[in-house]
Amino acid sequence: MSLRSYRRFLTVLVEFLPLALTYARDRRRFLLFGSSRSVSSAQRHERASTLLQSLLTLGPTFIKLGQMLSTRPDVLPPEYVTEFSKLQDRVPPADWDDARVVLEDELGPVEERFSDFDTEAISGASLGQVYYAEIDGDPAAVKVRRPGVEELVQADLRVLRWLLPILLYFVDDARSFSLETLADEFDQTIRQEMDYEREARMLTEIRENFAGDDRVRIPPVVESHSTERVLTMEYVEGTKINDVEELDEKGIDRTQLAETLERAYFQMIVEDGVYHADPHPGNLAVQDDGTLVFYDFGMSGRVDSFLQDRIIDFYMAVAEQDIDAILDALIEMGTLSPEVDRQVMADVMELAIADARGEEIEQYRVQQIIQSVEDTIYEFPLRLPENLALVLRVATVVEGVAVTLDPDFDFISVATDFLREEGYLEESARQFVSDRVTEVRDAGRSAVRVPPKLETTLDRIDRDDFYVRADIEDSDNLLDILATRLILGMIAAGGLVSTSVLYSLSTVRATLLAALVTTVALFALYRSFRKRRSIRATPQFTRQKMRQRESNEQTESPPIGADGPIDEADAKVAEEDRWT
Repeated sequence: MSLRSYRRFLTVLVEFLPLALTYARDRRRFLLFGSSRSVSSAQRHERASTLLQSLLTLGPTFIKLGQMLSTRPDVLPPEYVTEFSKLQDRVPPADWDDARVVLEDELGPVEERFSDFDTEAISGASLGQVYYAEIDGDPAAVKVRRPGVEELVQADLRVLRWLLPILLYFVDDARSFSLETLADEFDQTIRQEMDYEREARMLTEIRENFAGDDRVRIPPVVESHSTERVLTMEYVEGTKINDVEELDEKGIDRTQLAETLERAYFQMIVEDGVYHADPHPGNLAVQDDGTLVFYDFGMSGRVDSFLQDRIIDFYMAVAEQDIDAILDALIEMGTLSPEVDRQVMADVMELAIADARGEEIEQYRVQQIIQSVEDTIYEFPLRLPENLALVLRVATVVEGVAVTLDPDFDFISVATDFLREEGYLEESARQFVSDRVTEVRDAGRSAVRVPPKLETTLDRIDRDDFYVRADIEDSDNLLDILATRLILGMIAAGGLVSTSVLYSLSTVRATLLAALVTTVALFALYRSFRKRRSIRATPQFTRQKMRQRESNEQTESPPIGADGPIDEADAKVAEEDRWT
């Protein structure tokens, strides 16, 4: 291990130690003993803001980590997700002299390789920065890896691995599962994002998949000027996809644009198996004719055929509003525990479907469902396997962008139309008929086999040779709890009798000892009957709430970058986030 990693570990530890102690006191008021503390929503917001500032202080790797955490509600409470969503991957560009060293190490002298090169970066991010240039008069965007970022990321990844066992102490088993998959996903994602050769390959493959679609444009790679640390692409201008006012001024149909966006991602995930995995508004633009433009393929992934089939099953079940089939698909994907309370999750799914369709939802209904979830929240049935986390992140962000374009956008209707046009619904119907035929055939065979078996069973009953074996399933350890309470009750009862007898005999020390044992037993018995506190929650996930938050956030502080708040002038810098 390098000395830099150890120094970095101490720096991170010092930065996070106050918050770690605070969270530890939430579990044990006096660290080693005491009851847990309740934490209000306002306190969580304040802590999230403090943690966000720590991520900004620690630099590129932790900025990326914060961005990823902002899309993981299975790991963080809603207050943290909301706060981290303000985090923008914007840092001051490195000095041109330092960036020039990287560029010329990879490509040679700038003056010889480019006919023109603007040395002022048009955007700067934590891992790379982009410059405008011209190659034989043709405009190009040149993405250069930030100098020295490789060593810093390597050290930070080691530090995060060292910190993970400490973090797991503060969470339950299900969130431990999500944190471990998040750590693996983050390690893989940030390494891939620094590899510009991989990005060029993924970009080219996805671009070829959309070669015949004039609704989507992906700038091609200039291979003669691209390496592992430098990526040169055609320079394509466009309006940022969430700039609603400018889109309206140009007469672009925002509902049609949202549909194009969703269909593009369905094609990538369900059909092609390779997808652009960072669809935030900075990486999506719109040309004057309504063509959708994709930038930055540093975050991209692949979907295997098994997961593709399960995603299709899921959306077909959603289209038919078959709640049982939805839950079955989620269990097969590994997102839902097989031991889940299906009735509770069925209520959640009904609400989610209504929200995805853009339907108005009565808030009292939301509160009822949240109360049901609270009763089983410690079992935490939802989890995100590594191969699915990035796909779900994409789906969440894409729907958010679509709703920004059209608040009443029906995500499910578009998905259903796509599946029908591509023949998936017809294939599902044929499979359904085939399954029913198989079931009828199996039922006929069973009808022939049952009478002999029934006769044999009746004969055994007549001879008193029939036994029934039953296994008791006790997933909640109720028998253990009952046995513990009986033992504690007997100890307490015996202790009370012993204390009374010893007190009557005037044996002070023995009486005190018996009284102490009895008190401990009674306290333990009392604790066993206390109901575990549920987590107080408020509706966070409906479109009505999202619109309220958006209207509130417009009056609050602007998004935060590594160089501080982003003001209006800074927000309009050319090509602000699109290329990095």
